[in-house]
Formats: sequence, C-alpha cells, structure tokens
Amino acid sequence: MGFRKVIIRESVADSIADIAWFIESKGLLQTAHKFSDEVYDFLDKLSESRKIYRTCREPERALLGFKCIVYKKKYTIVFLESNEEIIVCEFIPSKLVYW
Repeated sequence: MGFRKVIIRESVADSIADIAWFIESKGLLQTAHKFSDEVYDFLDKLSESRKIYRTCREPERALLGFKCIVYKKKYTIVFLESNEEIIVCEFIPSKLVYW
C-alpha cells in the first residue's frame, strides 16, 4: 500500500489553530487539543494512494481542479491531488461554501 506526501499550507494550520483557540477560550482545553490532533490525523489519512477523491461541487474551485472532502459534517477540506502528493489548501467551515 503506497502513501503520498501530504503538504499542509500555513493558512490551513492557522485555520485549525484558530478553531482550537476558540474551543480553548470556552474553557475546553482538552477538547481543543483533541480537535487539532484528530484533524491532523485525518489529514494524514488522505495520503493513501488507493483513494481518489471527487472534485469540489463549487464551480469556482472545480474549475481550478480542487478536490473537497467533508470533515465531521462541519468543515470542508480543499486540496489538490496528484499521484505523488496532496496539497491541503483550505480548511473552512462548510457554511462558508456556496455553490
């Protein structure tokens, strides 16, 4: 079973950190750490080369060749996929995706 390299852009890491900081500001320190750990574990699982992901439904992102996957029904992960690597470009709340 082959794995691809997963590259996470700085804007994605900032988005995850912002959400974790918001959870932490509500007094849920352990939950914030658990959230960020689970997100990064999920991003690592994208590296499996046997899976091919679908193109985004949103027309603008689809024209640019982005692939989208939903994480826990609340967030959308937008990435570029090739045979050698996956570049994670956006981690956004699903409410902000309009098409």
